[in-house]
Amino acid sequence: MVSALLESSLHSLPLLARGKVRDNYAVGDDRILMIASDRLSAFDVVMGEPIPGKGALLTRMALFWFDRLGHVVPHHLTGEDPLSVVAPDEVEQVRDRAMLVKRLKPLPVEAVVRGYLAGSGWKEYQQSQSVCGEALPAGLKNASKLPQPIFTPATKAEMGDHDENISFEQMVAIVGRELAEQVRTVSIRLYQEAAAFALTKGIIIADTKFEFGLDAHGTLTLMDEVLTPDSSRYWPVEGYQEGANPPSYDKQFVRDWLEQATVDGQLWNKTAPAPALPADVIQRTAAKYREALERLTG
Repeated sequence: MVSALLESSLHSLPLLARGKVRDNYAVGDDRILMIASDRLSAFDVVMGEPIPGKGALLTRMALFWFDRLGHVVPHHLTGEDPLSVVAPDEVEQVRDRAMLVKRLKPLPVEAVVRGYLAGSGWKEYQQSQSVCGEALPAGLKNASKLPQPIFTPATKAEMGDHDENISFEQMVAIVGRELAEQVRTVSIRLYQEAAAFALTKGIIIADTKFEFGLDAHGTLTLMDEVLTPDSSRYWPVEGYQEGANPPSYDKQFVRDWLEQATVDGQLWNKTAPAPALPADVIQRTAAKYREALERLTG
């Protein structure tokens, strides 16, 4: 059985930051070693229990998509072996779960593309018939496919806070119109190509978020993770119907359990610390991640 990695600890490289899932280390001043731990976050709270094998599965899936979508936009992979930059006694923390990437200037906005109405988008639609200022037709249901994918940016939250949906005009105010329009065009194209491919494997990608940075020449570059079940809503085609939450390959399984979980007799209020995940929830979540990768790449 794979031993789970809740947190990496390398002595050979300086730690830059720990995110909800990834630990980033500086490699010189132009590269970063990104290690995908087995941490799981839900409702922007990191669970205390790791999901064994999750980091390696996420890394394999991200590498698959970077390779498949490389013709759309440059990505941050250097092509170098992550094991080549760590000490021998650190190899096991890094093997199969790390990417050696270019150091970029990250854009302070997340690029969210929605092809279906779900989650916060469905909640907002019920109130305003729009999502992040994008007006939508009347009569859509939960999980309805949208007439065409929509771009709904969000600001990146600090650790523990919730990302906040913003309008396209708010994004323009943050990064400038030309760059905002480029990000929107590229994001929608990435989503359309990925969603069309996934459908041939029996998977609906309902929505996803991309992160971009600029390299030293100002070139827009796809970074972080891409199209994993952590950053996307994956639904199996066979369980899909309009009007209901489809079963999913992502963290929805954990979210659904947490919605019912109690702390000291009260429903959990979605702030840290999270309730302890039972063993069966951990195992079934790990199985969902495995199944998504196998269907996609098999």
